[in-house]
Amino acid sequence: MTTQAPDADHQVLVRPAWLEATVSSVFTALGFEPADAAQIAHSLVEADLRGVSSHGVMLVPMYVERLNSGGVTRERELDILHDAGAAIVADARGGMGQLSSPQAMGLAIERSGRYGIGLVSVRNAHHFGAASRWAVQAADRGRLGIAMSNTTPLMPAPGGAERIVGNNPLAIAVPTQAGAEIVLDMALSAVALGKIRLAASAGRPIPDTWATDASGLPTTDPESAVLGMLLPAAGHKGFGLALMIDVLTGVLSGGGWGEQVRPLYREPDRPNDCAHLFLAIDPELLGGIEGFRQRSSALAERVRGSATAPGVDRVYLPGEIEADRARQQRRTGVLIERSGLDGLLAAARAVGAVVPTGGVQN
Repeated sequence: MTTQAPDADHQVLVRPAWLEATVSSVFTALGFEPADAAQIAHSLVEADLRGVSSHGVMLVPMYVERLNSGGVTRERELDILHDAGAAIVADARGGMGQLSSPQAMGLAIERSGRYGIGLVSVRNAHHFGAASRWAVQAADRGRLGIAMSNTTPLMPAPGGAERIVGNNPLAIAVPTQAGAEIVLDMALSAVALGKIRLAASAGRPIPDTWATDASGLPTTDPESAVLGMLLPAAGHKGFGLALMIDVLTGVLSGGGWGEQVRPLYREPDRPNDCAHLFLAIDPELLGGIEGFRQRSSALAERVRGSATAPGVDRVYLPGEIEADRARQQRRTGVLIERSGLDGLLAAARAVGAVVPTGGVQN
């Protein structure tokens, strides 16, 4: 993968350690324990390193506003409501998803070691960032990991003219002999809403296949798209899968579903009330982990070795481009939107956080 040169007008190259320390300082200033602040920061910066800036530090100002307004709490411990051994229902008590999610997936991993499968359903939750982080947590422990969440309604039903279901994200991570090598992470809209917000902050148009305006017409204006509706990925198929994720998260847990899940960027004093599902499957109890790793590695190599179309250099596995980008940006610096950096620094000033020096590389 070649190094991407920054667009001087819209992007900036910063040192990953500086970025993580700055974000951590913001959450420490907001009253979080240093270890918890560092965990939140690491999750956000990891998304930027992987090139998923819609789930990176651009979220900090929104989180700060919601924390200061009471829409998200500083609670960190899950409340276990029902424990059936292989399946658990938990309440996140409105706390940061970056703190409740590793606990929930940790429980799923532990139970999968006992029962072959561990499922943790979480209600009264808050945005957990990039779903892949929690699926990879399981794959790093030799499990098949699945993580999903519902969101506030953003997409219409096929033929519909109102927001009826979220673009509910889904991640699946597969352990191979090389580690967490196959990682699917997708929202069920054509693109994540955060990507449209990034385009709006940079003043860039979007493809007319991403979203509609408020009247339901396709638009290239990101500001109009934010007020309109996202379009489902693959039409009715994406809608159907998004609807089922609403069932598997909100309806199953007894938490928020549909319009009960509140928008992140409006009404900052009201709980988000989203719901999550974490699933870990232990191949060791289903025939042996080593045989599974060998087979999943063979599958990965078969995909990589498949014939390429004219003009295509190589075939990538799901998540491989992001993993390559993360390895590169740890060495060269992480490329983020200038508007995202400005928002982070403004949030830091607003909460009185100490910002380290020497972070910007260009």
